[in-house]
Amino acid sequence: YSIRVANARNLIKTGRKTIKELDFDPKLLLKQIKNIVASHHKLFSKTLNNEIIPELKSHGIFLLKPEELNPTQKKFIDNYFHTELIPFVQPVLLAQQLVKPFLQDSELYLGLFLKEKNKKLTDNQYAIVKIPSDYLPRFVELPSNYGRHDLILLDDVVRYSLKYLFPGFEVLGSYSMKITRDAELYIDDEYKGNLLEKIKKSLIKRNIGPASRFVYDRSMPIHLLDYFVNLFGIEPEDMIQEGKMHNNFDWFKFPGFGMTELKYKPLPPLLYPDLPGDDFFDSIKKKDHLIYIPFESYETVIRFFEDSAKDPAVTKIRVTQYRVANESRIMDALIDAVRNGKEVSVFIEIKARFDEEANLRWGAKLSAAGVKVQYSFPGLKVHSKIALITRIENKKPINYTYLS
Repeated sequence: YSIRVANARNLIKTGRKTIKELDFDPKLLLKQIKNIVASHHKLFSKTLNNEIIPELKSHGIFLLKPEELNPTQKKFIDNYFHTELIPFVQPVLLAQQLVKPFLQDSELYLGLFLKEKNKKLTDNQYAIVKIPSDYLPRFVELPSNYGRHDLILLDDVVRYSLKYLFPGFEVLGSYSMKITRDAELYIDDEYKGNLLEKIKKSLIKRNIGPASRFVYDRSMPIHLLDYFVNLFGIEPEDMIQEGKMHNNFDWFKFPGFGMTELKYKPLPPLLYPDLPGDDFFDSIKKKDHLIYIPFESYETVIRFFEDSAKDPAVTKIRVTQYRVANESRIMDALIDAVRNGKEVSVFIEIKARFDEEANLRWGAKLSAAGVKVQYSFPGLKVHSKIALITRIENKKPINYTYLS
């Protein structure tokens, strides 16, 4: 949604002439995508509620709702709110659409409608509250009786605590919602000029792009939905219904309580057996080696660079990099190689989506160490991972390559 769907949305706005030149209808494409995504959300909710939650209960794990809390757990939630939650929660009371709050990309929010207490004839008022799942665990463990494990969603902790956030108001309803924003780096005239500087400037604007998806609780009342759709300027094709819980990736952080039998057994990658430690380059010289990643360990590739950096017979290392991790042993090895007197050249693709900043940081670090760094060419995107290692053997240069 941040890139591909956003691009399709923008194609619709380009006008009929441009659309006629395409080999597909962007409006039809968006409709098809929306239908497929909606079916996936329904299937996920059905599987979660009808299979996973009951199965967890059968093993003594209970995901409670606010109305299911016992007195001890309510006291715990009150204390949790005042000690853990209140520094991060962000309530905003909306004043007749005079203030338009900015919803951060992919962050969780509750949309509320409420009314002032002790006033008989008042219109509904609206508010939003950010759920601070970027600071606190999504699943909060509760005091539990022996033999069971009780948890509550952080979303529901916030719901339970709304009475503290909006004193003087009666909360009539609270519903989950989030916005996905267009994260494409729309670089004007990519084919000329300083591409590096253009990308640096575009990265600053990435997190404030227009909405490309509005996900909301399918039980949200129509008057509340209409209010937020108008407030945030949401297009009909960008609206996606879901259950009460969004950002389902957080299920990967669900507490295990030591019950290893409820998880798939880990399948660690196998070590590639045909490159022994003492004669690494001799083994490569005898035959080509094909490594199946991730079934076999990436450690062999890392070792190829680390050994090359230390090997006194290696004189040159030339490599392309597409996506570079924040911490990279391969990048560290290239810096070590320069320090060991080798000539190192690196091509870094800075148009690797969502890794542009990491690539730029590594480019600067490599340059400072003495590596010859070449960045992206305008009009060309390099996905391949290639390395050429030059080694002096019997007074002759011998090349060893890595292709991915």
